[in-house]
Amino acid sequence: MHYRLFLDIGNTNTKIGIGDGEKTVASFVLPSDERRTADEFGLVLVALLRHQGLDPGDMEGGLACSVVPGVGKLAYDACRRFFGKKLLFAPEDVPIPLENRYALAHEVGADRLVGAYAARRLFPNACSLISVDYGTATTFDCVEDNAYLGGLICPGVLSSLSALTSRTAKLQSVSLEVEDAAPSPGISTATSLNHGFVFGFAAMTEGLCDRLAAGMRGPVGIVGTGGFAPAVAKVTRRFDAVLPDMLLEGLRLLYKERING
Repeated sequence: MHYRLFLDIGNTNTKIGIGDGEKTVASFVLPSDERRTADEFGLVLVALLRHQGLDPGDMEGGLACSVVPGVGKLAYDACRRFFGKKLLFAPEDVPIPLENRYALAHEVGADRLVGAYAARRLFPNACSLISVDYGTATTFDCVEDNAYLGGLICPGVLSSLSALTSRTAKLQSVSLEVEDAAPSPGISTATSLNHGFVFGFAAMTEGLCDRLAAGMRGPVGIVGTGGFAPAVAKVTRRFDAVLPDMLLEGLRLLYKERING
């Protein structure tokens, strides 16, 4: 069986998926580091494949979306050298089959378009969809029928926490995990931060989804993705689905639809 490599290259992390024709069989996360060499990146990819019991010769091809051109080039060169394959990029090499209603279409991040496409394909019966992605930024992307309407860009969870703790002497980094169903006045710094961030981002999610959905044709499905989505989902019922690796699944579906036919 042949496998494909899928890369979601973000500002903070690069998610790596290995998929066959029907599913993503494994996923990994690496830091998005432009200081790597293509050889180093390639050797890491080979090691991940072998960890899954696969050989570089098993790779049929690959598809990536990238918002970090330097890391994208490393990945491209690594795939050429170690797999003998051309890594394709969406939407540059593989157009994303959504009507893009952004005023300047090229300004939309590839990750946002792939996320919107993934939501549309995974939930075809919803008239409209909002994809909420908790990455370096928190983005809200809106799809109605087969059109990408645009969205919102808000502060990210970890980047907000890093900015806060780096400028305050007495605040420490915390887990951003809560066990309570509702916020309570924190009687420790850790609880204050945990509840402030988790419930704060949940409240932002609920409020913005409600306001965005009010201007879209219903029913409107809400999908959460990104590493922080499960933590937010524990304290809000606003999501219809939570898929932390939805962008990798979107790349797999796009490869299957546009390349394998």
